[in-house]
Amino acid sequence: MKFMPGKILILFVLGLLTFCAGLHAQDTSKRKTINITSTFKPVLRDAVKINFNAAPPVVDSTRPKLNYLIPSQYLFLNYQPSTLNPVALQVDSLLAWRNDNYIKAGIGNVHQPYLKAGFSFGDGQSTFFNAFAEGYASKGSLPYQKNDLADIGISGTVKTKNNLEWSGGLGFKNQGYYLYGFQPDTLKFDKDNLKQRFQTFNGKFGLRNTVPTEFGLTYNPTIQVDVFSDNHSPKASEANTVLNLPLQKTLNKQFSFDLGLTASLTNYRLNSVSTINNNYYLVSPALIYKNGNLNLHAEMTPSWDNKNFHLLPNIWADLTTNNQQFTLQLGWVGYYEKGSYQRYEGLNPWLAQPTDLLNTRVQEFYGGFKGSLNNHISYAAKLGFAESWNIPLFVNDSIDGKTFVIRYDHLQDFKMHGEITYTQGEQFNITAGVNINQYTNIKKEQKAWGLLPFEFTTALRWQILKDLWLKSDLWAFDGAPYLDKDGSSHTGDRGLDLNAGVEFRITKQVNLWFQMNNIFNNKYERWHQYQVYGINILGGVIFSFAQK
Repeated sequence: MKFMPGKILILFVLGLLTFCAGLHAQDTSKRKTINITSTFKPVLRDAVKINFNAAPPVVDSTRPKLNYLIPSQYLFLNYQPSTLNPVALQVDSLLAWRNDNYIKAGIGNVHQPYLKAGFSFGDGQSTFFNAFAEGYASKGSLPYQKNDLADIGISGTVKTKNNLEWSGGLGFKNQGYYLYGFQPDTLKFDKDNLKQRFQTFNGKFGLRNTVPTEFGLTYNPTIQVDVFSDNHSPKASEANTVLNLPLQKTLNKQFSFDLGLTASLTNYRLNSVSTINNNYYLVSPALIYKNGNLNLHAEMTPSWDNKNFHLLPNIWADLTTNNQQFTLQLGWVGYYEKGSYQRYEGLNPWLAQPTDLLNTRVQEFYGGFKGSLNNHISYAAKLGFAESWNIPLFVNDSIDGKTFVIRYDHLQDFKMHGEITYTQGEQFNITAGVNINQYTNIKKEQKAWGLLPFEFTTALRWQILKDLWLKSDLWAFDGAPYLDKDGSSHTGDRGLDLNAGVEFRITKQVNLWFQMNNIFNNKYERWHQYQVYGINILGGVIFSFAQK
């Protein structure tokens, strides 16, 4: 294809004219600018999101099996809680705790008379105070077979706002006995020579923290002082002081550490010249482990008995099932029984003034079990082997036998204990127990004078009606061996003592009570030559009231 020269020229002229027209149209008086027009906008990319799609649940037609483990309760309360009924709240600034007080008085063919009283004070929240008194005079059918008692005391507890609890108490006891067990019974004695009287002043003080400290420490120091004396000539007096300083450190939910310091001090003055000090000291470091099934106590106790060192074991374990219905018990323990005039008089009130005081040291191996068959029946059994050093044995004096002297000995004891309890709410409770002791390897004496080889006890408490209560106790035992004046050994007669009593309400504040002791009139001898009272009947009235 060919282009014509004339056409090319015409196109050239038209382009030149167009270019010149554009140059002539520009405005050179204005400032040069550059306009940029764009539709692009930079943005961030949307984040990727994970979509959660819930899956439908799987249909399960099986019935779930729910197991509830309810431990058996071994705490039996003496009072029945009242029914809770909703009532309108009444704003009252008075004390909310009702303090119940009572006075119990009676008379019988042996006790002439009998009196017992109890009073309580405080607000029931931070202050608690109690006062009590008991007294009686009794007289039996035998010459000089009588004794009397006057016992009064007051105790109190005060809780402070800084989680401390202060407690203390004061008391006085006056006991009178007559040495009527002389043989032959044709002997003549002056009444003042047969009267034996003991007086005790006691005081105690304690402090404990109700909430552990920030370091997990719990403490409860206590001190108790007893001043004991008799009416003999020459007169004997004794001061007993027990200081206990326990401290517990909680390590975690299962472990804790205990550290205890104990000082038992006895100062016995037989006359103005003779003085006996009988003291022992204990340091008790223990590691305790507790979980749902095992309770373990591991302790070795250094002790000093009148400067004689002994290392006492105190290792025991309780292994229980998940439902708490059966517990296996194992232990190896060591402890002291205080040798004091006051304690010996509590065991045998016809005791002569002791000429020597020794502490009894005991080591015992035992194994046993306890548990419950159902909600009403609980049981316990224990089998053990104990060895005792300086155990006191009581022997009638060789003159007329009306007083007992102490002979210390070393022996071994194969012992068994069993008990069973049936409880129906708080309306009915009966307990039966048996203790069997077989004393062997006696070092000095022929037999264990004055120690019972067998005991059987029962106790019944029954609320027959809302305002009628019945109680009964039974004590049966095999006679203890005793030593006659000619040096021959004998065994005492068996004893059986059945007691029963009833109490019923006649008004809101007055109850009548009636009791019979030794119903079978069994005149047994717990201590040789000392026959007990026969059947005795006692009754009276109880007046109870609340402090306003």
